[in-house]
Amino acid sequence: MTGPRYPDLIAKLPSTVPFVGPEVQERQRGAPFRARLGANESVFGPSPFAVAAMQDAAGLCWQYADATNHDLIRAIAERMEVRPDNIIIGEGIDGLLGYLVRLLVAPGDPVVTSDGAYPTFNYHVVGFGGTLHKVPFHKDHEDIDALMAKAAEVEAKLVYLSNPDNPMGSWHSGAKIEKALDALPDGTLLLLDEAYIEFAPEGTAPNIDADDPRVIRMRTFSKAMGMAGARVGYGIGAPALIKSFDKVRNHFGMSRISQAGALAAFEDTAWLDEVVTLVADARSRIASIARANRLTPLPSATNFVTVDCGRDGDFAKAVLAGLIDEGVFVRMPFVSPGNRAIRISAGRPADLDILEEALPRALETARG
Repeated sequence: MTGPRYPDLIAKLPSTVPFVGPEVQERQRGAPFRARLGANESVFGPSPFAVAAMQDAAGLCWQYADATNHDLIRAIAERMEVRPDNIIIGEGIDGLLGYLVRLLVAPGDPVVTSDGAYPTFNYHVVGFGGTLHKVPFHKDHEDIDALMAKAAEVEAKLVYLSNPDNPMGSWHSGAKIEKALDALPDGTLLLLDEAYIEFAPEGTAPNIDADDPRVIRMRTFSKAMGMAGARVGYGIGAPALIKSFDKVRNHFGMSRISQAGALAAFEDTAWLDEVVTLVADARSRIASIARANRLTPLPSATNFVTVDCGRDGDFAKAVLAGLIDEGVFVRMPFVSPGNRAIRISAGRPADLDILEEALPRALETARG
């Protein structure tokens, strides 16, 4: 008796996931976290209108969702001043990344990203047999010029750039990204991940025609709109590319509950503005706590602050472990030199009170 016959590519892949979630860590440590400050979620939650819409939709969950995402697409298109055929909806940016890589990347195809950038993108590329080419960060920023040069060198199918960036919280001006498109090789698609764009300074979002076939932009309801658990994201791109998603996407991947919540959240701009203000206040508090402990907070245009612990990755890992022992869930960048830091998500005042109390003890333990 034998089991399934995996393709060679799948058989060689490790059975791992990009992130170990807080729930897994809570089970391992046998206790819940006192402050959940590691996953860049919005502890401020979704719009009350979104909650009400999802509650109303729950009674209809016996019905399949509208596979065309008609109402949500039209609302996004109107706000973004594009056409509906410029918009694709998916199960968060993560789901859209998987669909895009499946569309474009065959085994052996070259793909360019930054070393230390969002690992879920790498997970999809490797899962479809693509070959990753990485360039280092430069002064805690993704190096746009180096990404374009590497794309030309390897004739990349796809280039990944997040702006603002995770895990460092840094950002480039929209004008710099617009200019960089002149160096994008023919036949290469720029994937611009704008998951944190609502928190960024004015001028961070580039002015790119939605019909430009060289670029697809991806945004999410997981961060500023507080719907990480609902799994809703959208892409903005040229109609031919957007239409091609129908070849591979899960047409019933969205739930009616998620669709209803996302539509209500997107229309509640007052709640979004309030959350952006609360996040800015939390970033300031995190920075103050870091400085009080002789650590260096890096400038951030996101809903987290990356805090330079001042030594190497082993020391930062010890600080992170100390915080986890104190019941504070945080994460850290995976790749040097970013791994000298820990990454702390925006929290409520009570969450940051716990951080303020726990961080000195974690540092004392790490310093030995």
